[in-house]
Amino acid sequence: MSGDLISLHAIGSKTLGGAERFCIRLLDALRERGETVSVLARRGSEVVGAIPGGIPVTESPMRTVWDPWSKRAVSRAIADIRPDIVQTYMGRATRLTRLREGRGPIHVARLGGYYKLDGYRHAHAWIGNTRGVCDYMIANGLPADRVFHIGNFIDLPRTSSDDERTRLRTAWGIPRDAYVLMTAGRFVEVKGHRFLLDALAQLPVRLNDRPVRLLLLGDGILGPRLREQAARLGVDERIVWAGWQSDPAPFYEIADLVVFPSLEQETLGNVILEAWAHRKPIVVSRFRGAREITRDGVDAWQVPCEDAIELAAGVRHVAGQPGLAAAMAEQGFDQVRRDFSRAAVAGAYIDLYGELRRRQGRRDVA
Repeated sequence: MSGDLISLHAIGSKTLGGAERFCIRLLDALRERGETVSVLARRGSEVVGAIPGGIPVTESPMRTVWDPWSKRAVSRAIADIRPDIVQTYMGRATRLTRLREGRGPIHVARLGGYYKLDGYRHAHAWIGNTRGVCDYMIANGLPADRVFHIGNFIDLPRTSSDDERTRLRTAWGIPRDAYVLMTAGRFVEVKGHRFLLDALAQLPVRLNDRPVRLLLLGDGILGPRLREQAARLGVDERIVWAGWQSDPAPFYEIADLVVFPSLEQETLGNVILEAWAHRKPIVVSRFRGAREITRDGVDAWQVPCEDAIELAAGVRHVAGQPGLAAAMAEQGFDQVRRDFSRAAVAGAYIDLYGELRRRQGRRDVA
């Protein structure tokens, strides 16, 4: 694809989450490659304020998927921008985007989960961020020759200074000699936090002769319940409730071990990629996304889902073998540079847009 091909990225979310942040990173990566990109976002949303400067943004009501005014506003915006590709994220923007298949814009729907497909079938092509999601789409009737796998990417972080790390520890009351376990994610059931708290209760108060602290980055509906569980288990004083952090990088920097205990329903888990990018070892539950991208004992230590006993055992095992932890962290770093880099994923999107346009051209000629 050349820079004269315009891709419009439509996202109807009100707040920032994983899909929204990926959309923003992708926009920046495509622009960096000289591609022409534009955004159609929900009016007044957090997404609008997070779009990198210099990328054109059109705001649209996107109130509900049934609102005829919202549908007309989306159609009018697309007609005004005249893109070659319209890529939609999540259900709202996808349902509101209705394009005829033919010589006009090509509608590409990106799926980052195992969603019901009724609101996605009208698209012209589909992207899944894992092979499992792609297999699911094909098994449920979408044409295999128009389903494409392109994974997420993670930018390699900057390294913080010793002073910055010291200030962070001081600000959150983390002892300088603490052995820091860390996880990140919304406080929702699929993230498996309750099993992590149960596992913490089974761990000794010191690992490698260092006081254990669990650093929780996140917030959500289950927050009060998790705090009650921590108090009941008697582990609350060993937990740092850091809340939602717009820049989690410094927290990864002070972690000794990342733990990601999601349930089977988790699609991918960007925490794995973030841990690898920071050269941190990770203990991860064996959910479907982790099975796809991690290698047990090579770049991650896998344990069964929903099993606090095995989770605690996995943490003790990795913490007790510094050589294994360092080797897994290095293998993960190599994989994220090779397979989940900005250049590799942006290039895959560019190639796909060009291929879809060529296919459309061949149909027009025929």
